[in-house]
Amino acid sequence: MRIVDIIEKKKLAKELSREDINYFISSLVDGSMPDYQATAWLMAVWFNGMSDDETAILTEAMINSGEKIEFGELTDKVVDKHSTGGVGDKVTITLIPLLAAAGVPIAKLSGKGLGHTGGTIDKLESIPNFSCELSVDDLIKQVNKIGVAIGQQTGHLTPADGILYSLRDVTSTVDSMPLIASSVVSKKLAAGSGNIILDVKYGSGAFMKTPEDAVKLAKLMVNTGKKLNKSIIAVVTSMEEPLGRAVGNSVEIIEAIEFLKGNAEGSDIAELTYDFAQIALLQVGICRDKQEARKLLKDLISSGKALDKFRELIVAQGGNPLVIDDYKNFPQSKFKIEVKSDVDGFVNRIDAYKVAYGCKLLGAGRERKNDPIDYSVGVFLNRKTGEYVAKGDVLFTMYANDEGKALACEDYCRAAFSVSTEKPVIQNQIYEIIRP
Repeated sequence: MRIVDIIEKKKLAKELSREDINYFISSLVDGSMPDYQATAWLMAVWFNGMSDDETAILTEAMINSGEKIEFGELTDKVVDKHSTGGVGDKVTITLIPLLAAAGVPIAKLSGKGLGHTGGTIDKLESIPNFSCELSVDDLIKQVNKIGVAIGQQTGHLTPADGILYSLRDVTSTVDSMPLIASSVVSKKLAAGSGNIILDVKYGSGAFMKTPEDAVKLAKLMVNTGKKLNKSIIAVVTSMEEPLGRAVGNSVEIIEAIEFLKGNAEGSDIAELTYDFAQIALLQVGICRDKQEARKLLKDLISSGKALDKFRELIVAQGGNPLVIDDYKNFPQSKFKIEVKSDVDGFVNRIDAYKVAYGCKLLGAGRERKNDPIDYSVGVFLNRKTGEYVAKGDVLFTMYANDEGKALACEDYCRAAFSVSTEKPVIQNQIYEIIRP
């Protein structure tokens, strides 16, 4: 068997066999295949796609390319939630302690942010001394001990995906649905959770720009899981504007803590967190219906049990739990700059991408995986879509360490806001739920 023949088949839009795909992945991981052949194959896939069967076989081969996490008897109870990436998306941070407090074991492997989307690892590491560098054994032990662990993705799990992703990133083949689906699903299944919930974003702040494309991707991932005998639920949600009010790293953790303290009821971040938590509680059989689940979740917030679980998580992973009681324990920015509105009216749109790009200019994001980031900077949206703003009211607040960068950020964030005389209709955050 030759790699060039596998490339030729896909170039001619022919379906690859299991033997073809397994040989390709094994040659990729053992280093016998040069990068130029792998990139030629990626481009052929980008142009000609893959069938659902090919996608499932590729996913399985990527899972088998490295280690797999085994939770034993806990497997059927463990939940993992994954987002395809967005702006201000801190639902993982609000959801995990809430579900863990409800008795749902949570094992979460996350990545760092790249480009305009924020990374859960970066946000958590804004907590002084918090470490996500858990070994597989440590992650399993922590889940068994306190019911929750958040680790950084490791090269020992799905190494084939790590190689392919780095090549996709520099060959303009990131936005191929079969490649996205196999990448996401392989990592989730290798991580050992028996119950997987995927948050598939669409809009200006997401990789998928339309809800139709997001639904197509979500169905592919759910179907891939089904072919591999794993239960995956995909929730298609909007990322037309930032989720919540905070965009950055420490500022997002602070907003998540405020939710856990019960100070964000009725907000978009609260409602989406409850929606995902309800799905999880029904999926693992802890609650019989949405009403029972909602009551349980509200009780966990009002009693402080969800906040206590977050504190327990911080302590278990070496972080400073005093951040919960005094936000001055977070890294502090030099400047707090309030930007005021020039007009009266209702906010009818906030472009998520422009806000994210402004934050990246402040230093909150990175272009390359090894770039340093500034945990203390970010943007707080004092007004959200549907809210009235008078001329002279604060529209958004910037936390910055460089005045020049702040001016550049201000330009992007001002351009992100659209204000009109009529109050807009607020759209549902959830567009569609896809089940096996």
